[in-house]
This record gives sequence, C-alpha cells and structure tokens, in this order.
Amino acid sequence: MSGKPVADVHGRDGTTHGDDVRGMFDAIAPTYDTLNHLLSAGIDVRWRKKAVARLGQKRLPAGDLLDLCAGTMDLTKMLADQFPGRGLVAADFAKNMLDRGASKVPAAERVVADAMQLPFETERFAGTICGFGIRNVAETRKALVEVFRCSKPGAAFVTLEFFKPTRFDTRLFHGAYAKVVLPTVGGALSGEGWAYKYLAKSMEGFLTRKEFEALLREVGFVNVTGEELLFGIASIVRAEVPR
Repeated sequence: MSGKPVADVHGRDGTTHGDDVRGMFDAIAPTYDTLNHLLSAGIDVRWRKKAVARLGQKRLPAGDLLDLCAGTMDLTKMLADQFPGRGLVAADFAKNMLDRGASKVPAAERVVADAMQLPFETERFAGTICGFGIRNVAETRKALVEVFRCSKPGAAFVTLEFFKPTRFDTRLFHGAYAKVVLPTVGGALSGEGWAYKYLAKSMEGFLTRKEFEALLREVGFVNVTGEELLFGIASIVRAEVPR
C-alpha cells in the first residue's frame, strides 16, 4: 500500500444502509475509475475540475482541505494540483476505494470515516469538496452539520452531484440513463450489476438542487449558490461558513 496508512474510524452506530453502501463501493472499487470515465464519456473529469475551481473562487482561510466521500481520490489529486502546499485529507467509508486511489496523492491523509460522524476537530478545514457522494449518505442533514462543524469561519463547501432533476427533458434523460445505461453497462463491466442498480435508485431518490441549497442554509451556511451542468444532468453548489 502506498502513501500514508489508513486510519479506520467508522461511525460507532453504523446503520444497515451504511453497511450495505460501504460493501457496495468496496466491491466496485477495482473498476470504479474506468467506468466513471466511460459512462460519462469523460465529462466527469471536466465537471470535477470546475468544482475544484469553484472551491477556490474566493480566498480561503489558512488550513487543510477535505475531500469528503473521496472514493478513489480523483478530486483529492485535483486539489493537490490546484492548492499546492495545503494539507489534504481524503475521507470515505469504503476502505477499498481509498486504497485504490492512494497512489494518486501519496501525501494525502486517508481516513475511513462516516460522513455523519466525522472524526475531525472543530474548525479544522479551510475548504471541503464532495463529488457524487452526498446522495449516498443515509441522512444528508447530519453530514452537512458535520461539514459545518469541521469548517473554519470563511471556509467554502462545494458539492458536485446528480441532484433530482426538475426539468422535463432532464428527467427523461436521468430515467433512461439510470434504468438502462447505468445498470447494463456498469453491471457488465464490473460484474456487480446490483451495485449499479443501487446507484441508479440513489439518483432518483435524492433531493433537488433547490432542496439541497435550502438545507445548507438551514444548517448555517451562507452565500449558497448553484449552477447546472449540461442541462441539469449534474450541478455544482457552493456555500460558505460565516466569518
């Protein structure tokens, strides 16, 4: 294993949902990167770069950066390139995913953790980014409360996600992609069709972008702004912690 050792700090009272999702991501870790780029025709890379740029659109306070629900650490690598010299932490509750991404950023601290019970001290992070992971957390509000707690005054939080679409054309695309393309192609190439059926359902059952933005404000974030990507197929939401 390259890079720093992984600290295992799973939530103390993990739910069946959490255990199931963790097992699913551990199972698909070997083919996760390849399928991500294939299923999105490479667009996901541009989306991630844009999300990282949004994190730094305003001056951040001094401190470490957190890649939450980091998966195989694609965003962690982009953070390292965009913010050289910053301490980086990649947190995910699927250890196999973090292990697969370890070589991308050997210097990053890797922590196996539940987003609803983050093992970090209050006001540690100057910025947090979460790409395509928040919808897999059992209780979104709990995760947002934890991000807020761990963020410094003036810190930014950027979320890149497949929110529940509201436009008719986007709903049609999401439906076809989630019910046909994702489980068929993902299942065929990974051998884990059940996992990609779950991912399809998670896209259908999540919050709309506006609902997510309202929840951020409820938790305490300010300057909450959002933008659609490719007709609303995905979106980026940026929020800040009051100074």
